[in-house]
Amino acid sequence: MEKIRLEIIGMSYSQSQSGAYAIILGEQEGKRRLPIIIGSFEAQAIAIEIEKIKTPRPLTHDLFKSFAETFHINVTEVIINKFSEGVFYAVLHCSDGKTVKEVDSRTSDAIALALRFNCPIFTYESIMMAAGIVMEDETSEPIHTKMEPDIPANLDDDLSVYAITDLQQLLKKAVESEEYEKASKIRDEITKRKRET
Repeated sequence: MEKIRLEIIGMSYSQSQSGAYAIILGEQEGKRRLPIIIGSFEAQAIAIEIEKIKTPRPLTHDLFKSFAETFHINVTEVIINKFSEGVFYAVLHCSDGKTVKEVDSRTSDAIALALRFNCPIFTYESIMMAAGIVMEDETSEPIHTKMEPDIPANLDDDLSVYAITDLQQLLKKAVESEEYEKASKIRDEITKRKRET
């Protein structure tokens, strides 16, 4: 089967599932998008790598990468290879330089690892046909800025998964709705991120 290369277009708080996030993958040479619902922990792991945020201690995906590299194993590609009853499945192609082995993975973990190993993400036409969304207007703004995030009820853990552009939208919403305590926490997160870059 011919593989279709995907790239990460954006990520936002899920409008349909509480505590979940939607990561949007787009085909590299086409207009179709593949929205995948993922958990908050995996969303945080993906966002941290996209934003190049350094954590004081390694997260699980960073530990996996260090462990694999210690034993000279590299993840060469990720393939989202199955879509069944609303659930995506993926495999990691791992190589020690001599042999390539497939390892089953949750799709969210596979994407987090693909970012860390800087390897491509693929899927098949059958999956794009079953779960893809066609974006007709290519001149529209990127998906991750179109889907305005909702201000989370509890800001203690949630802010690290948002991109700075989303945080700026959240800040504006919080000020407009006079939720100044939340606005100050969002402002502090933006300031912290800017200092780290």
